Amino acid sequence: MKSRWPKVMHRLAGRPMIGHVVESLRPLRCDPVIAVIAPGMEDVAKAVAPAAVAYQRKQLGTGHAVTAAASRLRGIKGDLLVLYGDTPFISTATLQAMLRRRRAGDDPAIVVLGMRPTDPGEYGRLVLGRDGGLEAIVEARDATSDERAIGLCNSGVMALDAPRVLPLLKALRNDNAKGEYYLTDLVGLARAQGWRAAIVEAPAEELVGVNSRADLAAAEALLQARLRRRAMAQGATLIDPASVFFSADTRLGRDVVIGPNVVFGPGVAVGDNVEIRAFCHIEGARIGAGAVVGPFARLRPGAVLGTGAHVGNFVEVKNARLAAGAKANHLTYLGDAEIGAAANIGAGTITANYDGFRKSRTRIGAGVSVGSNSVLVAPVTVGKGAIIGAGSVVTETVPADALVLARGRQTNLKGRARKFRAERTRGLKSKSKPKRG
Repeated sequence: MKSRWPKVMHRLAGRPMIGHVVESLRPLRCDPVIAVIAPGMEDVAKAVAPAAVAYQRKQLGTGHAVTAAASRLRGIKGDLLVLYGDTPFISTATLQAMLRRRRAGDDPAIVVLGMRPTDPGEYGRLVLGRDGGLEAIVEARDATSDERAIGLCNSGVMALDAPRVLPLLKALRNDNAKGEYYLTDLVGLARAQGWRAAIVEAPAEELVGVNSRADLAAAEALLQARLRRRAMAQGATLIDPASVFFSADTRLGRDVVIGPNVVFGPGVAVGDNVEIRAFCHIEGARIGAGAVVGPFARLRPGAVLGTGAHVGNFVEVKNARLAAGAKANHLTYLGDAEIGAAANIGAGTITANYDGFRKSRTRIGAGVSVGSNSVLVAPVTVGKGAIIGAGSVVTETVPADALVLARGRQTNLKGRARKFRAERTRGLKSKSKPKRG
């Protein structure tokens, strides 16, 4: 990846790759969940918390990685799933299918997840017996020409009967082309014990791995296409689906309409009947039913819009709440603020929330009208029903129903504009006269 970050920490739809894998495990209530990581990968440990971690001091293959976790698996009586942090699209349904097959009547000790990619390339091949059982997994570089012709490939994902299979880890050898301990060799060792091995197939798209920046971009495109289809299937209208980008945790209500070029960062929940117009960026925000956002609006973390609220073009909201029916339709910054129901915030208004040392809140009551180009210097409170005159700088508490004019008094100098133009015109003419020499 040419990165200081571990590969599995690179994000897809706003979530680290390994986070997608952990999320697919969540409904299965696996206990324990153990992430095998290299020393120094504490950011990965944090990303998978509360899962436990086991450290693989040297990277000597997949079998060696599972062995690194074996000490934490002593006494495990059930099934053991082995997954990969760089294979983020595996579904819970596929994992459930593997567990059902593992517990089937013929009692296979190992179930391997297979796929049929368009180009088998360097994938290991799954060799099946006449009865359809799995006989062996052969790595591509160790395969014969006949074995390389097999289209059914190994994804690496396994479901193991832990009491039977874990003791076989000690028998793994590294006498192969890569000098590594292959987890796949467990199949042959299990068969030698007289135990069955079986397969479950999944779509190749579900088992896409990420090994480069190009792979990451392709995976993002694949995931965004899924998220768009899901959003539309659940009742949202996307005017131009290809230009809308979701996070993995974006939640949309019914009859939401999303315009072109809208980006959702993590932590967004949108109520029913919301309209999000073109070119908006929304992250860490909650949008109530019937609200209208944009175009060209930005909702930052902590933004909460009440029912029917409006946030219009070139308005930025950060850690601020707009109650039901509140409106900020143009060119406004609302940071660290409480905006009451049906309040109207005029164009160019700023809540000045930072004094260079700390951030403070602005509280605007219900029904307040804030005139254009006003600045409210926090901490400050504006009582309900008050009117702030355009161009005001408000630094003190405003009582309910008060009218505030906090600006310099206007002075009209009659005829001064005409005199000003005449003076300037004479000056320009004198400069343009050629000098005599």
